[in-house]
Amino acid sequence: MEPSTQQSLEQVSGTLTTDAPLSSLETSEQVVESSAVDNTPSASYASDQVVEPSATVIPTLVTDAVLPPDPRLSPYRSYMNMMGNITAVYFLGIGGIGMSALARFFHSKGYNTAGYDRTSSKLTDELAKEGITVVFDESVDAIPDAFRDKAHTLVVRTPAVPETMEQYVYFLDNGFLIVKRAQALGYITENMRSLCVAGTHGKTTTSAMLAHLIYQSDINCNAFLGGISNNYGTNLLLQPDSNYVVVEADEYDRSFLHLNPYITVVTSVDPDHLDIYGDAEHYIEGFRLYCRKIVKGGALVIKHGLTLNPELQQGVRTYTYGVVSHDNDNETLPHFYADNIQIRNGQIYFDFHTPSDVLTDLKLGVPVWINIENAVAAMAVAWLVGVELSQLRLGIASFAGTQRRFNIHISTPELTYIDDYAHHPSELRESILSIRRLLPGKKMTGVFQPHLYTRTRDFADQFAQVLSTLDEVILLPIYPAREEPIEGVDSQMILDKITCPNKSLVSKEQLIEKLKSEPREVIVTLGAGDIDRLVQPIKEAFSQT
Repeated sequence: MEPSTQQSLEQVSGTLTTDAPLSSLETSEQVVESSAVDNTPSASYASDQVVEPSATVIPTLVTDAVLPPDPRLSPYRSYMNMMGNITAVYFLGIGGIGMSALARFFHSKGYNTAGYDRTSSKLTDELAKEGITVVFDESVDAIPDAFRDKAHTLVVRTPAVPETMEQYVYFLDNGFLIVKRAQALGYITENMRSLCVAGTHGKTTTSAMLAHLIYQSDINCNAFLGGISNNYGTNLLLQPDSNYVVVEADEYDRSFLHLNPYITVVTSVDPDHLDIYGDAEHYIEGFRLYCRKIVKGGALVIKHGLTLNPELQQGVRTYTYGVVSHDNDNETLPHFYADNIQIRNGQIYFDFHTPSDVLTDLKLGVPVWINIENAVAAMAVAWLVGVELSQLRLGIASFAGTQRRFNIHISTPELTYIDDYAHHPSELRESILSIRRLLPGKKMTGVFQPHLYTRTRDFADQFAQVLSTLDEVILLPIYPAREEPIEGVDSQMILDKITCPNKSLVSKEQLIEKLKSEPREVIVTLGAGDIDRLVQPIKEAFSQT
């Protein structure tokens, strides 16, 4: 039988020594406010530059060009101050996963809520059913009348919307209050205890796991998720009686510097978004700046062996987590870890160790190898805030995953079809390895849609190397998202480098015919673009055979 209460910690890392988990400590609220300048060409906001007289300024990253703040954008440091006269909130890019969660939040609080997106999707259809107006015409005429009063309208913009977009230009030129998505999230969560998940990979699954573990426990929480939870069918969880909020801390556009974590996980710092950061050094520096924003009395939960060397505020504790094989007798164990991993009847079981307790033979709700590590991180934070051991066991077994994160759509003796959001070389590698472990000996066909011209340019060699481990590779054209084409950068440059002999490049319209052209054992679709719109057609095509 598992203990009903957590035992005192016997040992923690050298940052701060204590004999109790965070949930039992009286911790002070944050007293240092940090500010960082957004130097990217896509957006520059005055509110990023305002520093209160008592604030401590975190040094900004060095970039080739620092844009001055736009004087037409109003600076605010407080959610209550910002929302004082606001009755309507309009979203530019409302169909994005993070934007839609914010739209749902404001709608739940009684604000008149609407927004624009480029194309309709399942998510925009759901928002419309919930009573949120969505328009797909970027002209100024498409803005509903209720959102043309600048004194009472807040405009929230995603960086994916270009500065030349007609509605954005209208709101900017007419003096509307405009904030970035990350700023709005930072304002909303500023007076809550934010439990954040940062890192190049694993943010969405780990934060969804963490939210589920706490939400189904006696502790409870709110959550702004970066994916649709399969447990709850939404990316927003609200619990007015809880002061905890789970947040996915996105490093793109340095968005996570608007957050003030109470506890944060850092899963990885593999370089990405080099169009924003310039190089790997500045990318990692962004995470160091983010870790300095952990509030006094809080904690950093970082993957064991990760090279980051963050500078933390005094009073912030550090914990490590990982998966342990015990192959090396001299191995230094993380504070939280999984071992004794077994695969039985297509399910994954493992033991979970805290600094003072062990949970044995835990069943992992979504049996994917990389989810073991994600589960350890999520359970570590849940344990630190006081979730009971018995509730950890139930929560991790009942976790159903998130949409587009290793979702198994077909599972028959003849065919397995999996869809995954992996879009970075490291993520592709983990996804492919997980499938190999679960389905050894099966011929695997991977369909990959590269995401962004810059990412394709920066990581073409790495993409080719990992995709070459597949039995067959089918590439789709690059999904550009917010970017303009770059001369000489296309899917062909990856294809030419792939050493797997069975490789091809097809259009989305040709994909089904290509897949049906020969028998398949395992199909996996990979990418962060609109490849998800091919999932249902693929399912339907193979359900007819």
